[in-house]
Amino acid sequence: MDIKVLNLEGNKSQNLKISNDLTGLKVNNRLLKYVIDWQINHSKKRLAKTKQRNEIVGSTRKIYAQKGTGGARHASRKAPIFVGGGVAHGPKGQSNYKKRKLNKSEKKLSITSLISQKNKLNDLVVLSDFKNEIKKTKEMNLILNKFEANNSLIILDDAKLKIYRSLKNIPNVKVADINHFSSIDIVKYKKLIFTVSSLKELEKRYK
Repeated sequence: MDIKVLNLEGNKSQNLKISNDLTGLKVNNRLLKYVIDWQINHSKKRLAKTKQRNEIVGSTRKIYAQKGTGGARHASRKAPIFVGGGVAHGPKGQSNYKKRKLNKSEKKLSITSLISQKNKLNDLVVLSDFKNEIKKTKEMNLILNKFEANNSLIILDDAKLKIYRSLKNIPNVKVADINHFSSIDIVKYKKLIFTVSSLKELEKRYK
């Protein structure tokens, strides 16, 4: 598939031939839902913790006599039915809600499906490689405005160092390299931006 490459002025500079396995796939919504749910589940911290009745500090003395009071039988105040007692079936700080291990092929297919979807929606932008360093946030803002990419994920390779400083303070824009982005990142942002070299490198890895 031929992908249009744009220069920083917003004009077409060339066509880039990219495998259909990266940009021309049919979107697998069922797989995408599973992968995104898996990533969200694995990003949660399991910190909630309640005390069981055996962890409550206090007397174990019987509250009152077993018989003769006319009331129900009770042991100590640590029982879950009393205020200040233990919590029955509460979180123990170690609950494991993680699903089965995600296969490499599933991760790969979810990302290529999302890239294909962005391409179909015209939300995939491929830029010429950055030859010069861009330091000014104002200059980078002007470039993003040309491509209507004020809400975007920018995936780079070595060029990340050339423009990272200029993008650091721009809201709703994330810069990642080809080793550190996920399906959630692609879904979260409207535009997906590659440079020629980063897209070629991704294609090489996903062959």
